[in-house]
Amino acid sequence: MAKFGTNTRSLTGRSPAYGFRFFVYSVVCVALMFYDQRGGWLETVRSGLSAVAYPLQLAVNSPSAAWRWTRGNFTDRAQLTAENAALAAELRELKLKALRFAALERENAQLRGLRRAIPPLIEKTLIGEVVSVELSVLRQRLLINRGAANGVVKAQPVMTADGVLGQVLRVGPWSSEIILITDAEHALPVEVARSGLRTIAVGVGEADRLSLPYVPLNSDIREGDQLVTSGLGGVFPHGLPVASIASAKRDPSQSLAQIFATPTARVDRDRHVLFVWFSPAHPAAAADEQTAGSAAFQPTPTPSAAPMASDPTEPQE
Repeated sequence: MAKFGTNTRSLTGRSPAYGFRFFVYSVVCVALMFYDQRGGWLETVRSGLSAVAYPLQLAVNSPSAAWRWTRGNFTDRAQLTAENAALAAELRELKLKALRFAALERENAQLRGLRRAIPPLIEKTLIGEVVSVELSVLRQRLLINRGAANGVVKAQPVMTADGVLGQVLRVGPWSSEIILITDAEHALPVEVARSGLRTIAVGVGEADRLSLPYVPLNSDIREGDQLVTSGLGGVFPHGLPVASIASAKRDPSQSLAQIFATPTARVDRDRHVLFVWFSPAHPAAAADEQTAGSAAFQPTPTPSAAPMASDPTEPQE
């Protein structure tokens, strides 16, 4: 019979206090973040985990891929004929544009006094397919089925047929994560094609909008202006299409204008992307590297409430 007043609880199962465990875990987390920042040794761990997770990502995406394949196979002949005609017309238009660009390049070479043929700006390209899409306010990312095994590297420029899409944030053995120019953590040095005004286009977490938060009120910029890469940063050469100005509002009570732009690349609709390697021997690329070295980010007025976005690690251009 149990005796009253005796303590029957066992003392052998007691665990350390929650406060002590929280302290230990906090110290471990801080140590891991410190050594990762100093040595980047967790990149190897991330690469291994991405290799393990890639088959699972493919499996999760397989139902939608199977549906697209089935729908594509049952597309009627009339639609395919119409698409073929439209693509043929687009191809002819692109060939005409290429001829015009070639003529302008030759004229530019003569004006520069070059006595040799200009090498092509794009040295190499690689087509990748979108495996998964994450378009939220906090993250604008794509997972692509091309990785280190295909020669993709960190900060690799990524484009579509319409313009700049983003750059590589993380690389796995067979896949890579792309940070889009619309991501809130991405900033891209741009230039207004009409006036030559240089500024920075920052993502706002929306697939169809960019912000230009550092434009003074008296700047020469208006709706409809085309934005191209400025060449600063050493990632993208000068002159690649980025966006068009959608709205330009000026409030006299504010020191900066409220400028928003629409990206030319269809970040929420394209199923294929283009990894691009640019030739450093091209005059545009060489000039951009000199500009980046000499002008290296002359700061524009920045409001205290608006933080400067940086590259994937530091997304530059």
